[in-house]
Amino acid sequence: MAFDWIFLEKLIVRLQKKEWTRHLIFWVVVVLSFIARDRILDEHTLYTSWVRQICLLIPQLIGSYFLAYYWIPKYIVSSKKFLYILFLFLIVYVTIVLARYLIIHVSETLTRTLPYRQESLVEIVLDWKKLLSEYFTPIYAVVLGFLFIKFFIHYMETKQKTLQIDKEKIETELNLLKAQLNPHFLFNTLNNIYLLALENSSKTAYSIEKLSEILDYILYRCTDKYGSLKGEVKMLENYIELEKLRYDDRLQVTLEKHIEKDINIAPLILLSFVENAFKHGAGEDSGSPKIDILISYTNGLFIFNISNTVDAVPDDSQKKKIGLANIKKQLDLLYNNQYKLEINSNQKNLFVVELKIKITNEN
Repeated sequence: MAFDWIFLEKLIVRLQKKEWTRHLIFWVVVVLSFIARDRILDEHTLYTSWVRQICLLIPQLIGSYFLAYYWIPKYIVSSKKFLYILFLFLIVYVTIVLARYLIIHVSETLTRTLPYRQESLVEIVLDWKKLLSEYFTPIYAVVLGFLFIKFFIHYMETKQKTLQIDKEKIETELNLLKAQLNPHFLFNTLNNIYLLALENSSKTAYSIEKLSEILDYILYRCTDKYGSLKGEVKMLENYIELEKLRYDDRLQVTLEKHIEKDINIAPLILLSFVENAFKHGAGEDSGSPKIDILISYTNGLFIFNISNTVDAVPDDSQKKKIGLANIKKQLDLLYNNQYKLEINSNQKNLFVVELKIKITNEN
């Protein structure tokens, strides 16, 4: 079992950070606790208590930092567990021998009046019963306390870092999904305006105005994970007005709203459903297409229902067109098991989507 001193470098690095204040506070509390105990039990004078505790502090420090920063990390990755266990017993015995030696040859030298007999180092080492009964507990009770606090703090910091990484991962995925959505929407809208421009339609300027309002919302007002429901509804109204320019009176669109209060909701998801209704519903219906939209929020439950007529509903093709995978990923990331999405294509010439979300944080 090779011994290295890398752990000392790691320890010095950690103590150079702000962590040194935690360590200082811990050891000050330890020293004061032992001194207070001595004074309460009236075992020693204040001066003697200070000297004894400073002597005990040295093996306490050695045991704590050696186990925390060397033995435990080495033991975890080592294939020679038995050797490290033997090494542990050796370290424990050496530290309590050191504690006894410092008490006799330092503490008692400073606090007792000669003449008195001092034990030799050999006598100290061989008197294992006295070492275990008088020195093991005061040394290793502190060491175990140090290890518990250290690894508890490490656990909490690791947990916090994991949560932060998960949060950043979710935000990255959401941004990626939004990036996939926005170009698709913009391409369709610009194509609509292009067709109006080819016809020299007077509606071109109006459509550009509506598009600018939509872009303002997408680029500057829905950059967070959640956005205002009223803002989403306003953006949908602009989008609907933009789409209706293509169909004149042939298209019937109704938008019904029952919103008890404004809430925060995932941005642009509703737009995906509405865009699908126009593209694969009205856009492929050669008759008189109809789109009905209901947006409701009451008693903590958000409901979005949209239905559109279609010429025919071939099995699951309509479900595939909606880009459900993209939308569902966003819903899973943001609402987990707090939402329910139903897509019904079984009704004759009608495609229905219903989204229900339990709002737990209305901000």
